[in-house]
Amino acid sequence: MATFAYVATDKTGKEIRGNQEAGSKEALIKNLREKGLAVKSVQEDKPVVKAKAKGRGFRLFGGKVALKDLSIFCRQFATMINAGVSLVRCLDVLEQQSSSPRLKEIIRDIEMEVQGGATLSRAMAKFPRVFSNLSTGLVRAGEVGGVLDETLDRLAGFLEKDMELRRKVKSSMTYPVLVMIVAIGIVTFLVTFILPKFISLFKELGMTDDKFPLPTLMLMRTSQFMTSKWYIMVGAIVALTIAMNRIRATKTGRRYFDIIKLKLPVFGPLNHKIAIARFARTFSTLLSSGVPILQAMETVAGTVDNDIIADAILMSRAAIREGDTIADPLAASKMFPPMVVQMITIGEETGQLDSMLSKVADFYESEVDAALESLTSALEPVLIVFLGVVVGFIVVSMFLPLIAIIGELSGGGG
Repeated sequence: MATFAYVATDKTGKEIRGNQEAGSKEALIKNLREKGLAVKSVQEDKPVVKAKAKGRGFRLFGGKVALKDLSIFCRQFATMINAGVSLVRCLDVLEQQSSSPRLKEIIRDIEMEVQGGATLSRAMAKFPRVFSNLSTGLVRAGEVGGVLDETLDRLAGFLEKDMELRRKVKSSMTYPVLVMIVAIGIVTFLVTFILPKFISLFKELGMTDDKFPLPTLMLMRTSQFMTSKWYIMVGAIVALTIAMNRIRATKTGRRYFDIIKLKLPVFGPLNHKIAIARFARTFSTLLSSGVPILQAMETVAGTVDNDIIADAILMSRAAIREGDTIADPLAASKMFPPMVVQMITIGEETGQLDSMLSKVADFYESEVDAALESLTSALEPVLIVFLGVVVGFIVVSMFLPLIAIIGELSGGGG
């Protein structure tokens, strides 16, 4: 069977472009007319035979690709499909234009799958770590509805919004993290290099361990441990990190971590707002692309990145199957604020659920921006004060023995 690119119009006069496999050009025209479409043009898609790349025996199937590269891929894909470029030709051009080596290989594999007769969504589904359920679900809806360009455009918009949200979170956390790294570096340097030299000087002046002030003695013990038994500390950190990752890999452990993420002071409400914004944005994108509501909710549950909120969404999905509304189970879970529940209720009653969810997403994304800004403003002085207190404690602890020695010398001289 060959692949054909077609341009047709529906009963309302709307132009529809797409790609479809058929035994012949005439068979495709007949099939389109049976669907009530007026065919304007049909062109056979010339397959592009590509040589297999060297070293294809080792491929990073399903490897992660940067959100930026994916959003550019979707945006360019949508533009070319809308311009009437055939599916295989689009993939060929996208492979050449992609700046990501990993994405290049994945596009090449998808192109070969499509040439072999697979649908685009099925070919993308073979790379679940790159193309999420959201991506494949939107593409599948676009293929079924003949609006692949629109769904790809929505997917690109969603990825761009998600990338912007992640960028804001990372940029807001950059300064506090840098301050903490500098603080740890300064303290480590003072305790492991400067303090031992002072201690040696004090002992040469005749000061014994029992004469050292308590703060200095505490720093001495810490310094001795860090310089002579540093491997124990490193081993403990590595063991703790491995243990935490193992616990998070289990379903129960992940649930406990997700509960803690929502209960943490200051950061808990922020994590909650980010999850709600992602829920609303994803749900709105899926519904506006024509994805069935039950399938959309299943996909959304996998994208919120929190098992507690995901369980609430799946419970709502189960209730919908029994004839309930979306809003009531979400309200009963107590994981969704009243404003979100009310907006969803209005959306259900007016038939504009996707529009309402989009407004919820906009609102919570602005809430996240405001929360991040206030959090950064509050953290800056706190971290500076913390660093000053720690360094000050170390400096005072180093000079206390010197004061004691000077006092003894003065007393002896008198």
